[in-house]
Amino acid sequence: MALTKAYREINLKNIKLWRRGKVRDIFDLGENMLMVASDRISAFDVVLPNAIPYKGQILNSISAYWFEKTKDVIKNHIISVNVDDFGLDLTDNEREMLRGRSSLVRKGKMIEVECVVRGYLDGSGWRSYLDTGNLFDIPLPRGLKQGDCLPEPLFTPTTKALTGHDEYMNFNEVKSLIGEDVAKYIRDSSINLYNLANRDVYEKGLILADTKFEFTYIDGEICLADEIFTPDSSRYWDRESYKPGGPQPSFDKQYIRDWLSSQDWDKTPPAPELPDEVVHKSVEKYLEVYRRVTGKDLKTIV
Repeated sequence: MALTKAYREINLKNIKLWRRGKVRDIFDLGENMLMVASDRISAFDVVLPNAIPYKGQILNSISAYWFEKTKDVIKNHIISVNVDDFGLDLTDNEREMLRGRSSLVRKGKMIEVECVVRGYLDGSGWRSYLDTGNLFDIPLPRGLKQGDCLPEPLFTPTTKALTGHDEYMNFNEVKSLIGEDVAKYIRDSSINLYNLANRDVYEKGLILADTKFEFTYIDGEICLADEIFTPDSSRYWDRESYKPGGPQPSFDKQYIRDWLSSQDWDKTPPAPELPDEVVHKSVEKYLEVYRRVTGKDLKTIV
């Protein structure tokens, strides 16, 4: 497959950039915002020098798929993902650049909690279990293996760090920060959303090991925001090859993390440049999870 041009930065002639995140470039439109998924990729909290072609379209389109699928469960911030509906002063080239990778969203006040739900024991949760026998401060049965399904999905929220790593928050800390009623609402909503998506993708041959959500207040109502169930915010595994007792092949950027870990790099900027074969393999993984989750082919988003 020939790779298309990748966009590391999104700049628009007549619209001022508000904020450039690790992946998304955000433009302030007054009451609304334009969120654009670039092809940047980060690992170990460092933005890599390479961009991954198609990644922005895939992330934006997977989120759009899930926002539509869950809109009757909980409201979200999406107005439109069709660039022709945005009503913005764009050049033809800008319009094509934004197509498939941009969302017009309602502006809100973010709730400062990363809402993580874990259905399986892996990642930092597995490391916590090895060290303490608990999932952070949550007791777990003895003798679990890496990748085991947990007795029930568990809510393990974190801080929303602007720089560096997010830190685990216990539920009492969440309640102290945002109030008991809101804390319970986002916890229960997160677990319900996880269960909905995991049932859906399991029928498609995937396992949703864990995921995270962000919520915002819009007109006084709590709504879903940012991204949902993308391979950047979620850990997808292949159901047929799933075998607890070690790392599982995944469709996220773990492949890139593994390559970086094999290099002589101290995980501080600048990161080493990815070889072409790693970029190609990463594109294949993103494309596969897009097809399997949405049932659509790439041509529907480019």
